[in-house]
Amino acid sequence: MDEKIVSIITLGCSKNEIDSELMMGILKNNKYKITNSLEEAEVIIINTCGFIEAAKEESIEVIWETTRYKKEGRCKYLILAGCLSERYSNELMEEIDEIDGIIGTGNIKDIIKLINEIEKGENKIKLTENIDEGYLEEIQRQSFRPTEYVKISEGCDNHCTYCIIPKLRGKHRSRKMEDIIREVEYLAMNGVREIILIGQNTTDYGIDLYGEYKLNELLDNLNRIEKLKWIRLLYLYPDNISSNLISSIKSNEKVVKYLDIPLQHVNNNILKRMNRKTSKEEIKNLLSTLRSEIPNIILRTTFIVGFPGETNENFNELYNFIEDIRFDKLGIFTYSREEGTPASKFSHQVDKKTKENRRDRIMELQQNISYSLNKKRVGKNYEAIIEDIYEKGLYIGRTYIDSPDIDGIVYIKSNETLKLGQFVNVLITDSLEYDLIGEIVL
Repeated sequence: MDEKIVSIITLGCSKNEIDSELMMGILKNNKYKITNSLEEAEVIIINTCGFIEAAKEESIEVIWETTRYKKEGRCKYLILAGCLSERYSNELMEEIDEIDGIIGTGNIKDIIKLINEIEKGENKIKLTENIDEGYLEEIQRQSFRPTEYVKISEGCDNHCTYCIIPKLRGKHRSRKMEDIIREVEYLAMNGVREIILIGQNTTDYGIDLYGEYKLNELLDNLNRIEKLKWIRLLYLYPDNISSNLISSIKSNEKVVKYLDIPLQHVNNNILKRMNRKTSKEEIKNLLSTLRSEIPNIILRTTFIVGFPGETNENFNELYNFIEDIRFDKLGIFTYSREEGTPASKFSHQVDKKTKENRRDRIMELQQNISYSLNKKRVGKNYEAIIEDIYEKGLYIGRTYIDSPDIDGIVYIKSNETLKLGQFVNVLITDSLEYDLIGEIVL
């Protein structure tokens, strides 16, 4: 077989980034060459996102834009992967002639098989509907940035009425603890300093394999890895955050005191219609417990506005809750009506203008909260990881209070030359709405 040059475009979330890495590993093991140049690539793989309407629109736009490389570049085969491909494989094949193959979320192990069949002249190859496939443990990671994501589980059993993920990613499947530990040790040996544990719902880690929730035990084990500096937790559904887990987060020094807990709403009627397994009272108690048990904890969350049936009174309840709790970090989404979900058929759908107005009101509120919290950080010292060079003498860093890509940064002044991935002590000298400004403390 002649060596083929492949380029992978990754859209969507960090879970897709890992899937792309695994495909790269498979391709490299089979003597394919990976390039970042779309002009040079003979095979282009687009790892798509299909979670909400905006993500679907972006994926479609990138697909159409990339088709030109079949005319202007060296591209012979255009392949789609990821959630949009799993969800709309037939429609994509019919609508876009330039697509040669589609591979679903549970079929990435078959990427070589797909390319081989396309090369044989087979027309429009599709390998999908294997959504409950296990993680590809035998494929080594390809990226060793200072910060890397580690997937501890796949799929979800929650079946929130607005969410299509279980139909695209399958049932909840935890990886074996020893496999995760081995991967993190491998990453740490190759220079990774911070790992971010992800899954559709990381709180449920272990229940399917071991009959009990094991995230706390996983953290205890990862905390012992010598070369690792930070362990960060994302996507912790609130219903199974136990006292054991809180204790583990508190006691393990490498676990940064930052939790991403998607809450989605606080009105009990809306939560019930969403099929969320919690209540406003339980949420308030959890947040209070976390703040009292773990000093300086950073709490991040996401909410959905404009869910079917959300009244002005329901929205005001959410608004007042956010104003009262004062989350350190907050993301807000307008409800996306996804076909195939129960909520798409609910009555009392909220119009687009109302949804956007509610989103904008909360984002304005959160901007003020964030600015107020950041001002209180001026004069304090923080440890920060160096992520980029902004200009001579000015670096971009990040403290424990910020997760990459979704939160803020610290602009760090330094006369000393700093290295990417280096940890430094920073005195915060000024603040912006979401970002901080500081200088090196020798």
